[in-house]
Amino acid sequence: MKRNLKLYSVIMLTVALASCKDLVSIPEPTGSVTTKKVFSTDGQANSAMAGVYTRMINKTYEGTTGMQGFAAGMSTIFGGMSGNELITTSTANAYYGFNTNNLFTNDGSVAMIWGTAYDAVYGCNAVIEGIEASVSDKLHDNVRNRLIGEAKFVRAFSYFYLLNFFGDVPMALTIDFNKTATMKRTPKAEIYAQLIKDLLDAKNRLPENFSGTDGQRILPTKWAATALLARVYLYTGDYSNAAAQATELISQSALFKLPEDLNSVFLIDSEEAIWQLQQGDLPANGKATPEGFTLVANKATILNDRPFFHMTDELKNDFEANDQRKIAWTWNETTGGKEIYYPYKYKVGTYNARTGNMTEYYVVLRLAEQYLIRAEAQALANMPLGSAIADLNVIRHRAGLDDLPAGLSKSAVILAIEHEREIELFAEWGHRFFDLKRTGRAENVLSILPIKQPWRSDQLIYPIPKTEIIANQNLTQNPGY
Repeated sequence: MKRNLKLYSVIMLTVALASCKDLVSIPEPTGSVTTKKVFSTDGQANSAMAGVYTRMINKTYEGTTGMQGFAAGMSTIFGGMSGNELITTSTANAYYGFNTNNLFTNDGSVAMIWGTAYDAVYGCNAVIEGIEASVSDKLHDNVRNRLIGEAKFVRAFSYFYLLNFFGDVPMALTIDFNKTATMKRTPKAEIYAQLIKDLLDAKNRLPENFSGTDGQRILPTKWAATALLARVYLYTGDYSNAAAQATELISQSALFKLPEDLNSVFLIDSEEAIWQLQQGDLPANGKATPEGFTLVANKATILNDRPFFHMTDELKNDFEANDQRKIAWTWNETTGGKEIYYPYKYKVGTYNARTGNMTEYYVVLRLAEQYLIRAEAQALANMPLGSAIADLNVIRHRAGLDDLPAGLSKSAVILAIEHEREIELFAEWGHRFFDLKRTGRAENVLSILPIKQPWRSDQLIYPIPKTEIIANQNLTQNPGY
């Protein structure tokens, strides 16, 4: 059954987050759809899951300003500021605390990351429980199976971001308020084990191609689960499985390719995209993706239409000479004698709003990351370094760069991987911030930045929102807050 995610009148699983509370510590909202009502037919169940996606991506545009969701720009912008990728244009900006690593427990942006991620978790739990409880013969087995796979994948994806921003968090696998309202924080290792379990199950349930969406890559497939599995295995130190999952995906050359034209990577029909979120076709966003909405400025005007964020000098200077990614994926201007660079992976913003069909969707998972995952996993698992270097050279070739030398030492290969991840995945989903933390490099790289003085390593983990600590006395705060 084909599905269109341009559904803004779909039956929603949850009410909008009026405050920044998460759905772990508040009861099921009044007026939310009940299990029997939602899951009577294929159409109702499909619409319920579509509601999860549309809230993830379009939370940005329900309000009048700013980013309003972990999957709608916040992971990229705040992760980029907490690392060394993005910087605010003014110290008076409300987001400046992410640049200085000086956050507070009542920070509304931190609470919104937490709340919208748990909103997605709650929605997925509702889909899973609703389908499992439904006895309707109008909800067919193939639809049941696929939707459970989608829900488990999205739940794992959401928990991945909760873990990497907040550390140990409550692991809610149900919508039962009596079980979730007073949950303690679950150890990170236990949550990662659940993510792997969910993703393995999702991989078995999800379709192997995009025929159900007319070729669009807006719903997770078996390969989205594979891609996220490879990432999770890398993060948990299971390098053999990380390499195996990445290899399985890379081998699907009929579905996924690295386009030679860097400007086509983030288009709707990108062959590199593994999973995209489809933003709303709304006047407020000009049909732009969250990052286009936030980061794309009107280059024709001087300072009158500039984003709140631009690239740091550290990121700008880390590009090698003649790297085509700097040409295709950034733009620059000279202001007050200083050269300023902006991310430009997405080309559509509000100033050049589309009047016709959309040209860009929000890329969540893409093939280049899998080459980088496999390279790192191979190097760390003491597999032949030549294989890791070959994967790096695939990425470098597309960027117009020379091959790395064949005889690099292991330590040199690891640093080369860090560099390629920084440049290839810059301003995407917080990759750089997470990489620095998981590899133990944050102290070396971030502690020397003037903007982050005095350095506080405890603020590499965001605070649990104050509202959640008040609502649930079993929740403990992260150190340093």
